[in-house]
Amino acid sequence: MNPKAVQVEVEGTPSREAPKDSLENHSRVIAELFRAHNAALVSFLAARLHNAQDARDVAQEAYVRLLQLDAPGALGFLRGYLFKIAENLAIDRIRHQALRVRAAYTERLLFDELDEHSSAEQNLLAQEQLSEISARLMDLPANCRRAFVMHVLLDRPTKDIAAEMAVSDRTVRNYVTRGLLVCQAVRDETKR
Repeated sequence: MNPKAVQVEVEGTPSREAPKDSLENHSRVIAELFRAHNAALVSFLAARLHNAQDARDVAQEAYVRLLQLDAPGALGFLRGYLFKIAENLAIDRIRHQALRVRAAYTERLLFDELDEHSSAEQNLLAQEQLSEISARLMDLPANCRRAFVMHVLLDRPTKDIAAEMAVSDRTVRNYVTRGLLVCQAVRDETKR
């Protein structure tokens, strides 16, 4: 083995040798990028995420991804690439938050009749709705029902569910939406 080489292993890829000088240079370039542009990057992300802590978290994740690059380019290229990575991560975070808000809102709509101040008649109506929802959810395909339960009732992220079920994140979101539509249809029918 070349004495100026170290083992580099990226998740899911076989290890290979990379020159030690190249790795040190890559780290120096990233450190320079951090010093020169971190404040701008965090501001850029805070404007999109409306949360300073989320902006710092996404910026950190963007730097980690940049460090995982095999062949770093010029500093100018890396700056643009860093901001693009960060923007994509911010969009993912916004989408995930929107899904959580939608699920929480739907859950509140579905179960608001079961609060402690409701009458016996409202409780009976809510129990009937839950029974009907349960029956209709059982009519959904097994994967759809499983994804819905895991996300809405067990509060699992769609990304994790997708990995477990070996389907795309979009497919899981479609399954969840389909389940939510069933719940909303039952709710609408019983309100009439």
